Amino acid sequence: MLTDTTSPIEPAFEVQNFEVTKEELPAFEDMPFEDIEELPLEHPGARDPEYRKRRDYIASLAKKFRETGEITDVEYTKEEQSVWQHVAGELEELHQEKASPSYLQAKKILGISNDRIPQLSEMNKRLGETTGYRLAPIEGLVNTRAFLSWLSWRTMLSTQYIRHHSRPGYTPEPDIVHEAMGHIPMFTNPNFADFSQFIGHGARMANDEQLEGLGRIYWFTIEFGLVEAEGDIKAYGAGILSSFKEMKNAFSDNVERRPFVLEEVIEHEYTYSDLQPILYVAHSYKELKEDVRRYIESFGK
Repeated sequence: MLTDTTSPIEPAFEVQNFEVTKEELPAFEDMPFEDIEELPLEHPGARDPEYRKRRDYIASLAKKFRETGEITDVEYTKEEQSVWQHVAGELEELHQEKASPSYLQAKKILGISNDRIPQLSEMNKRLGETTGYRLAPIEGLVNTRAFLSWLSWRTMLSTQYIRHHSRPGYTPEPDIVHEAMGHIPMFTNPNFADFSQFIGHGARMANDEQLEGLGRIYWFTIEFGLVEAEGDIKAYGAGILSSFKEMKNAFSDNVERRPFVLEEVIEHEYTYSDLQPILYVAHSYKELKEDVRRYIESFGK
């Protein structure tokens, strides 16, 4: 995500009723995105013309989505499927041992397997049946406020392309491995879904300083969160669950694992490029939801 300092701030509003009906949802055709970053120069595929062509095609499906509101399935190639299978196979044992029980259950609910890349349309249908979340294809990175704000409408923006085959264990940007193996399963958990929505509510009305705090909450929870479960500490953050190195690192002696304290988290700076040296452990998703609800209710006071 990129920090946004120009988007208008909405006036404060009540967050007690966070149910969203289909009639209230904004149209996808109105998604106001500009300057979408479509391929970082440090991307392993940046100098591969075939990869760029393929990625551009998959990105075009996201642009088409904003015209029609319909998700187009991607016919993934054998090479793309092999990247998914490599990462999934590498992570399987670690997931069974260290992933949140909610996450493991969600993979079954969504039909996510190690054999093939799941389609957004399939997962979108099942999410709608569980917590009312929906998925919207996007062709690249968008700014922080735009990305987080859509969570307010129980909508997650998701890429569909996959990382370059030369480095299956690495990507400098979100891809379908990061989205489907990391983010999407957790939205089947009602408390996690509501917690994410509260972050979206906050992003729609936060000033720049508050938005930075929300970005840090997002980083240390949705991206790199740990939670108490089954008498142990488990991973639920997408940045951990979708990366073999981060999974190994999160439970090693290299990491300081601290209790989640919102006031501390919103002041904690982080870096994108290094393995995370400090992680926060939440007591439960319900407590996360209540902490963030109280935080955003303070906006504008």
